[in-house]
Amino acid sequence: MSIIEAREVAWSFGSAPALRGATVAAAPGEILAVTGPRGSGKSTLLYCLAGIFTPDGGEVHYDGRRVDTMPEPARTQLRRTAFGFVFRSGQLVPELTAADTIALPMLVNRVRRGTAYARAANWLDRLGLRGLGGRRIGELSGGQVRRVAIARALAVHPKVLFADEPAGSLRLLVGLARADGVTVVLATRDRRVARVADRCVVVRDGRVSGAAEARAPR
Repeated sequence: MSIIEAREVAWSFGSAPALRGATVAAAPGEILAVTGPRGSGKSTLLYCLAGIFTPDGGEVHYDGRRVDTMPEPARTQLRRTAFGFVFRSGQLVPELTAADTIALPMLVNRVRRGTAYARAANWLDRLGLRGLGGRRIGELSGGQVRRVAIARALAVHPKVLFADEPAGSLRLLVGLARADGVTVVLATRDRRVARVADRCVVVRDGRVSGAAEARAPR
């Protein structure tokens, strides 16, 4: 039984195919690593699964619902409430404080301000960032910024977390996700990074290799 699934997904950058019928699924609570060389289509597959890209062909399903045919407002709501994201660049606003950064997605979801900031403080404590809630993102170290990005992603209590090349703090991210029962789909070129996963698949030339569906070595 899967919580998130791509079925024969195709997607192109203009005339250049990035995915050519990729099929993959992750079970509830599973840590799935999607590996492959640069340009193989693994990040594109991640964005299709997350409803950021709309496939040219094939289907994407989340928890029994068809994602790729949803209207954009419904997909946006899904990304806000059911999905969490940790991107390689962090995509955090340097002028915001750490507490503001973590609380903002909850405020967008209409969580009460006091509750949102209390949860943000709890996540800062949980990630070893106590006392740094008032510091701006631009004033934090790279490692601290990565931890804030993880806290922002997990504070909304997502069902699925998508991580693109999460090299730093990966074990911390995976450990927290396991503790909360969150499914993680991570894209990485580094097979050593993939070893923290329950299972590893390989994307080559826009297709998922069935031969690589075995568990990643621990």
